[in-house]
Amino acid sequence: MALRVGVIGGGQLARMMIAPAVELGLEIRVLAEAEGMSAQLAATAVGDYRDLDTVRAFAQDVDVITFDHEHVPQGVLRALADEGIAVRPGPDALQFAQDKLVMRARLAELGVPQPDWAAVANAEELQAFLDDHGGRAVVKTPRGGYDGKGVRVVSSGEEAADWFAEIGALLVEELVSFTRELAQQIARRPGGQMVAYPVVETVQRDGVCAEVLAPAPGASERLAQVAEGIGRQIAEGLGVTGMLAVELFETDDERILVNELAMRPHNSGHWSQDGAVTGQFEQHLRAVADLPLGDAAPRAPWAVMVNILGGPAEGTFEDRFEAAMTAHPEAKIHTYGKAARPGRKVGHVNVAGADLDDVVYTARAAAAQFD
Repeated sequence: MALRVGVIGGGQLARMMIAPAVELGLEIRVLAEAEGMSAQLAATAVGDYRDLDTVRAFAQDVDVITFDHEHVPQGVLRALADEGIAVRPGPDALQFAQDKLVMRARLAELGVPQPDWAAVANAEELQAFLDDHGGRAVVKTPRGGYDGKGVRVVSSGEEAADWFAEIGALLVEELVSFTRELAQQIARRPGGQMVAYPVVETVQRDGVCAEVLAPAPGASERLAQVAEGIGRQIAEGLGVTGMLAVELFETDDERILVNELAMRPHNSGHWSQDGAVTGQFEQHLRAVADLPLGDAAPRAPWAVMVNILGGPAEGTFEDRFEAAMTAHPEAKIHTYGKAARPGRKVGHVNVAGADLDDVVYTARAAAAQFD
């Protein structure tokens, strides 16, 4: 009988696990939040991932639980684990991707390089941090923020007054002067085997990842080794099972600081679907199913991913495929089954090759066919 992997969350990450699951001989089942979501092909249940009875019923028919997102409550996760259900990553690890204050405290214990930070409970405490850090800082909601949401740059303690009233304690971090953003991915099995992908450069627009270049252009051997070392240290120190993405800042003097974590396949790793020997979605499934991990080496000197943001203003995706494929046959196009909406991630394009300029141009041009 095939191993049954249950994915909580029906978004595009679950959707992109379907094909490699089939290829690995795994049976994949998805608990989607609503009908018609990206992963509807494998959605065997629809329900609220915050409801223990719903999640428990879903878990009874699978051998291991994993995730499309990090939002399943700790109470639900721990109840499953207490009942002997394999949850990967487990609640002890996932808490560090769910709560940024908990993450910062644990990374400090591990001695991982990160920005100066503090937990602040009111405008006065935030103002004191600002006074000690040049008058500007980044404030984040501890839970739920992504793609630029739940993040503000402030210069006054009063600028977060509404968040203090609504949420309570917030995370404040120094405003890092960085030259670019990087990401390091690590895959880890339950027994501790780990595989590292090359460190990549991520390009953000309006707080949303727009492009990824793999490996990070101009990265020295030392920087690549340090990034991998940080990723491995975090994966081991937090007991992660599956894919771990570590978002990083690179500073002027080639130091790197940890920004945020994700314990699942991540936008920064989409390039690996077509640019690495083992793509991140297959690798995640291998890890959570406790199968030997695959080679993470690139297939070509360069790979570039460009997100399709928003989608066609007129017509449909289907209208654009022929033109995109005809003009750029070397491009690999991945769409998420989502309706077009300004700023929404609705797909991405991967291109790999020997010349970085050519690869970047082709990936951008192919993605532009879907504007």
